[in-house]
Amino acid sequence: MAEIKDPENTILLELKDGTVTIELMPDIAPGHCERMKELARSGQYDNVAFHRVIDGFMAQTGDVANANMEKDYNPRMAGTGGSDLPNLKAEFSRIPHDRGTLGAARSQNPDSANSQFFISFSDNHFLNGQYTVYGRVIEGMEHVDAIQRGEPPANPDRMISVKVAADA
Repeated sequence: MAEIKDPENTILLELKDGTVTIELMPDIAPGHCERMKELARSGQYDNVAFHRVIDGFMAQTGDVANANMEKDYNPRMAGTGGSDLPNLKAEFSRIPHDRGTLGAARSQNPDSANSQFFISFSDNHFLNGQYTVYGRVIEGMEHVDAIQRGEPPANPDRMISVKVAADA
């Protein structure tokens, strides 16, 4: 079991194969960390599909508007939306996009991140300084590696539940 140093800034992401423990970086990207905790606490990430999973690159999820399996899931729409909350300003840093980092997905506009995020399967340093890094997997990366691949996957895996460790 991973040592959780700061339960208020640790996310427990339940996948089909087990729990992924993510340490948030509120000192690096406070707005993105607060947003993730807010959406987790309101249950909006629960049952949301991994709609874009590219082998050797990353697994993307978090489209709370279009990728919730409880709603009318449409794979063509998944990945096109976010939450009802305002978009976030970019919080770029010198933290590299290494294997296991959590990055904010966005459109071409750097200040368009909202609810979607990705977990890097490998070191993706070509993304450095262009996408906000706001967390890293500290345990359970093998469960991330097992996520069904595809753009979108034919039978997408989903986040069963997402909780802040302080609330678990």
